[in-house]
Amino acid sequence: MARYFEDIEVGETYELDGRHEFDREEIKSFAERYDPQPFHLDEGAAEESIFGSLAASGWHTASACMRLLVEGFLDPETSMGASGVEELRWLEPVHPGDTLRVEVTVLDKRPSESRPEMGHVRTKLTGYNQHDDAVIEWTADGMHRRRD
Repeated sequence: MARYFEDIEVGETYELDGRHEFDREEIKSFAERYDPQPFHLDEGAAEESIFGSLAASGWHTASACMRLLVEGFLDPETSMGASGVEELRWLEPVHPGDTLRVEVTVLDKRPSESRPEMGHVRTKLTGYNQHDDAVIEWTADGMHRRRD
């Protein structure tokens, strides 16, 4: 169901249905391509790092959360992208076997001053692992289509 600007309520928290499980191969593959630091690629190096074992890149974690956001909150009919992300924080490492879920809280919204067909919705996304530990959070300014 399409979620237009007018359908989104400030203060509402949306618990998204999707989940993403991280495995060793995916963590290493992402790191090889985008973030080739030793603690994302090599088990021995990871054990000697502050993470204690292989850890997913924070960018990998953010990308997985973005996928969950697209599938569970944004709508191809009403989402018009975003004008930015603020306060991106990696709170805890994500390891092989961890399964993430996402919650989105609406902080504020306002109609666009220059584009009447659009409104801005400021949200806080929080990603949680299977132990309900927050592992990532960011605040974003999403753009949503308004009803005609």
